[in-house]
Amino acid sequence: MLPCTQKLQDLSWKPKGIILSGGPYSVYDDDAPHVDPAIFELGVPILGICYGLQEIAWHNGKNVVAGTEREYGHSELKAKRFDGHVDMLFKDLEDDLKVWMSHGDKLGALPPSFHIIATTKNAPFAGIAHETKPLYGIQFHPEVTHTPRGIKLLENFAVGICKAKQDWTMDKFVDKELARIRALVGEKGQVLGAVSGGVDSTVAAKLMHEAIGDRFHAVLVDNGCMRLNECEQVKKTLTEHLGINLTVVDASDLFLDGLKGITDNPEAKRKFIGGTFIDVFEAEALKIEEAAANSPKAGKIEFFLQGTLYPDVIESISFKGPSATIKTHHNVGGLPERMMNGQGLKLIEPLRELFKDEVREMGRKLGIPHDLIMRHPFPGPGIAIRVLGEVTREQVAIARKADYIFIEEIKAAGLYDQISQAFAALLPVKAVGVMGDKRVHQQVISLRAVQTTDFMTANIFRFDWDFLERVSTRIVNEVDGVCRVEYDLTSKPPGTIEME
Repeated sequence: MLPCTQKLQDLSWKPKGIILSGGPYSVYDDDAPHVDPAIFELGVPILGICYGLQEIAWHNGKNVVAGTEREYGHSELKAKRFDGHVDMLFKDLEDDLKVWMSHGDKLGALPPSFHIIATTKNAPFAGIAHETKPLYGIQFHPEVTHTPRGIKLLENFAVGICKAKQDWTMDKFVDKELARIRALVGEKGQVLGAVSGGVDSTVAAKLMHEAIGDRFHAVLVDNGCMRLNECEQVKKTLTEHLGINLTVVDASDLFLDGLKGITDNPEAKRKFIGGTFIDVFEAEALKIEEAAANSPKAGKIEFFLQGTLYPDVIESISFKGPSATIKTHHNVGGLPERMMNGQGLKLIEPLRELFKDEVREMGRKLGIPHDLIMRHPFPGPGIAIRVLGEVTREQVAIARKADYIFIEEIKAAGLYDQISQAFAALLPVKAVGVMGDKRVHQQVISLRAVQTTDFMTANIFRFDWDFLERVSTRIVNEVDGVCRVEYDLTSKPPGTIEME
């Protein structure tokens, strides 16, 4: 993926096809980013999505206007057939499709020499195609979970129209990464890495262990905001079952004391936790070097392993034009920069170009057990971003116990593997309740569970009411200080998966 401002002449290769993605700008704004016009002279297929559609239209007559009715959410799309090359985009797809829209602007007129190939109620030009050239534009988003048949449409473009080969396999990727890591680290290089027990850091750690053995030093930092029994479970799993060289550092007081006073700024929480992680890692790196000084493993730690995934990169880094920064991930940006500049470490991110489902597939190839592979993601800042408002030991304890009950009930109901991520969050409000025949004024727990494959978009999980009532009853009965339980019905977008 490249910024839309990429100059074609600077590429050392010719693409088989080009996809122009969505973006937050309006093509008619004075400062709007535009693609290099040379791409339209390449003679390769081009697919424009949302802003990309409007960019194609802008290049062919500038017929883009602000919509009188914005279109966000699900829409019913009607495909049109012309018995020609334009049909290839909708090959083996139904004429009526459910799609996800997210736009305010729209085409004001059809560009010259283009057909209309799809419409929705509010978008008469929801899909267009050139009459003779392989140029396609769609107003909806096929790349998101909310467009159920979107992957098929993308396959039609990439494989059917662009003739791209489907020869990428996870086996080849693993072999390539192992060889790359060994060549990069060398025969004596040492690597430091953060682990949390989540699937990303576990897979990255296992890959590194496969590559260089005990010269990889995994560090688990207890920031005081872990799940119930998390550190003990992670230590047992990584050391006994996966053979990984692990050090556990209890820094809970350092984190919890430092979080005092941060009440309504989620970014401040993330940045404080990220910065404190670095402090702990830097100190631990020195201790590991000193301990190994007189052993066969003696040597300076030169590398830092991170389990960064592609959604982290997309959501955290904004070029001028293609994307807006959604949130700061603790493992994208500040952490590598300080570790590299302060400790002189070089960064290794073997999962950086993978999505969550691909990471799980890698874990299977590496022999990681199913329960670890399917474990729901747990954010680096932990429960700190699931306690809305100020983070205290008491608030963390409430959220931790409620979360444990929720996940326990999900597993007991056999639903865990059907859900991509689930957790309990503590809201910064109080509600009136009646408990033990007396009036109470206590806190509110919000439950969240979603289904997704790429974590860029997500749908809510539809529990039955008996399940939610059972969980609610247990939390109110077993968690001191809670008198209400809510279920979050917000998809992504417009919400994010985590609360903060």
